[in-house]
Amino acid sequence: MRGKSSGSVPQPWVPGRNRKLVSVLSMKLGLHISNFTWGGGAPELRVKLGEIVARAEEAGVDRISVMDHVWQIGPIGPPEQEMLEAYTALGWLAAKTERVKLLTMVTAVVYREPGLLAKAVTTLDVLSGGRAILGIGAAWNADESAGLGLFFPPLAERFERLEEAILICKQMWSGDEGPFDGEHYHLARTLNSPQVLSRPHPPILIGGGGEKKTLRLVAKYADACNIGAYNLDDAARKLDVLRQHCVNEGRDYDEIEKTAQIRYDLGENGENVGPTIENLHRIAELGYTQVHGSLLRVGDPRQLDLLAEQVIPAVEKF
Repeated sequence: MRGKSSGSVPQPWVPGRNRKLVSVLSMKLGLHISNFTWGGGAPELRVKLGEIVARAEEAGVDRISVMDHVWQIGPIGPPEQEMLEAYTALGWLAAKTERVKLLTMVTAVVYREPGLLAKAVTTLDVLSGGRAILGIGAAWNADESAGLGLFFPPLAERFERLEEAILICKQMWSGDEGPFDGEHYHLARTLNSPQVLSRPHPPILIGGGGEKKTLRLVAKYADACNIGAYNLDDAARKLDVLRQHCVNEGRDYDEIEKTAQIRYDLGENGENVGPTIENLHRIAELGYTQVHGSLLRVGDPRQLDLLAEQVIPAVEKF
């Protein structure tokens, strides 16, 4: 498991002094669907979800993501609320859309064997016409794992497995059918047929802002990062840390797409549209070019109308 080497002595990244101001801003918005508790319950869920993603695509969002959880998470609601299995849901979304990119935000690495995960993302990529992204992370939800008997080793091992899983996915998508013999995973033949449509492979996004391990893995392997932008000073500092990891790994920092995780709270009647646009502008100024946002009250069609009619046009003018 080797990273790239520039052949030169890494120079330290000095926060603040080295950070360059983004003179030309560029920002795309994604919709992150994290709440499936809408009127009508399970019988109406598929219909409502299809309507939401169709409206979101028409509104101009760049991508749509879902969580990889089997129970609802505490910041959103009690565990008893509705939660869909991620890759089954993404298959449904692929059938209901034509343009948006599709991903989990993010796949819990230990919930699926890496060979099966690579196959699931391949299937999504093929059936969506090349619109899959692999969002992946080290997993964190011990309660749902214990509740449903999902494998959940200690944190250090989860990070080791995360690195091996990324290598396995890359090998399977490269056409190399040879074995993979790692510390935790042993695959006799990494055959993957049909092969992905995305070239060279579906983009790999590593989620999380952990400064010692997560952002190092981003610098070493990922096409994109995803960092919480609820505190902008912290979000800015995370990019400084990532830049230093890129120096250490001999990686071009500008090759990595910087994506931010936020919430869109537009207000019941649009009263928060202005502050939302201002916040997105500040995030863009930090160097983030993509936002994954959970839209509060996403089941209300008026909220998607506000996103389409006011927020997205404003962001396109940044």
